[in-house]
Amino acid sequence: MPEISLTDSKGRDAAIAADSVRVPVRVRWVDETGRQTNTARILKGTIDRDYAALLQTAGTPDKVAEALIAGDPELDLEATGAFLHETSRVYVNSDRQVVHAVSQVEVVRNPDGSEKLRRPKKLAIPNVSAEQPLLWSGKLLPKADVFNKFAFVSKLQLVHVNGLTYDFLFGIAQHLEQKNSLLAVGAGPKANLPLILRRGAVPYRGFLEGRTRGEEYLLLLHLSNIELKAPDPKPTPEAKQS
Repeated sequence: MPEISLTDSKGRDAAIAADSVRVPVRVRWVDETGRQTNTARILKGTIDRDYAALLQTAGTPDKVAEALIAGDPELDLEATGAFLHETSRVYVNSDRQVVHAVSQVEVVRNPDGSEKLRRPKKLAIPNVSAEQPLLWSGKLLPKADVFNKFAFVSKLQLVHVNGLTYDFLFGIAQHLEQKNSLLAVGAGPKANLPLILRRGAVPYRGFLEGRTRGEEYLLLLHLSNIELKAPDPKPTPEAKQS
């Protein structure tokens, strides 16, 4: 659960907790005896027995097919079907060897999806820690305008850690609910920089939404890195001639 330092409209700041929003499961999957089923990660195959490895050994696709008919060269009976628990992501090169020094590249695309440019990816530093409070931007945006302009890719629920932060967050949620608006949340001295939650993470635009019900409150930080833009219209033949 990451910690975020937030400022309200009165200039007060507090360190609060942010938790991922989980959608409750509405469907229960059970087996034939009524027991609750659980997901499991199972090893499908090893890298030395996939198609590329078999093709390198056999030489041609026809030879691979003959080997599959004659036996099971794609199966490692000691490993296939094993349950996976603690795993880590690794990268491999074209020689199918694990690499330890990876150069990440950022691809920038045009509104129509075509590639605009490639550049080395910079590992951004988090800017939502307690030492860097997120200032109150004062930019209240109508909900309909935000929903029609940005695609939300994630959201965090801001929660209190004690009685004082409860009053703090309840006041923010009530203020935003009365305005029927979302608050644009940004980092930096002018509250206009993207939010970076973790080192090397994707920068996000933040929009804060508040709701209340009696003494209860809900404060959501919507995150977006996609702005909805219509592609430029293709020029007509008449425009090309002029």
